[in-house]
Amino acid sequence: MPDRYAVIGNPVDHSKSPQIHAEFARETGQDMVYGAIPAPVEAFEVEVRRFGKSGGRGLNVTLPFKHRAYGLATRRTSRAEQAQAANTLVFQGADVVGDNTDGVGLVRDLTANLQRALRSRRILLMGAGGASWGVCGPLLDRAPAALVIANRSMDKADALAGHFRACHANGRVVSTAGYGELSGKRFDLVINATSAGLEGTMPELPEDLFARDALAYEMLYGRTTPFMAFAAAHGALVADGVGMLVEQAAESFHVWRGVRPETAPVIRLLRQT
Repeated sequence: MPDRYAVIGNPVDHSKSPQIHAEFARETGQDMVYGAIPAPVEAFEVEVRRFGKSGGRGLNVTLPFKHRAYGLATRRTSRAEQAQAANTLVFQGADVVGDNTDGVGLVRDLTANLQRALRSRRILLMGAGGASWGVCGPLLDRAPAALVIANRSMDKADALAGHFRACHANGRVVSTAGYGELSGKRFDLVINATSAGLEGTMPELPEDLFARDALAYEMLYGRTTPFMAFAAAHGALVADGVGMLVEQAAESFHVWRGVRPETAPVIRLLRQT
């Protein structure tokens, strides 16, 4: 009987995780199946426990449940503790272990696939929601010169910055700014972790935001967002979030199976479909 894994979320029918993990399993010869669980918002915890009690081995967790997955976990990795969210659950006997692979996935895409050094670079992170919480720790692990968090709600940005200033060895480089305070500041890497692109909008940004050879990274994928178009028009190189999607999945796969799959063929496959 193959080991069972799944992605759980609401909605989840759009998820590419089943396709990604099917490719990983084929590539590495793992005896497993991977499905999708659409969980009613009020019944997330019930669905997770049902899956675990029925013999499921692990879950990926997508919106809007990552913080609830963190709360449900009986044990948590340091990555989940930093992010205060879990996108990966492992069922180990009576325990549910919460992990977070989002930030590792982003950093691996930036450094391995896109060949971007992060050490001593100036990074702007747009947004202070769950996605930003998930990536701050791994970005800080790479010792950037600055990590500026910009958000419409400064209370949320300050809470995120304060958390990482308190819990991370490199937290001293974290600061916050409103979008209107970015004029005159130039960044080597600008990451859009907001959901504005889903509505075809973007925060109002100054035209001089991008340093020479800067990279603009859009966490969304499958579309050219206004942020990507703006960045390209103002001299930045542009990348979307397909690589992050595949790399975070590969890290989850490694957590579950102890095997690290090759990601480049899956990234190419997703870009072709």
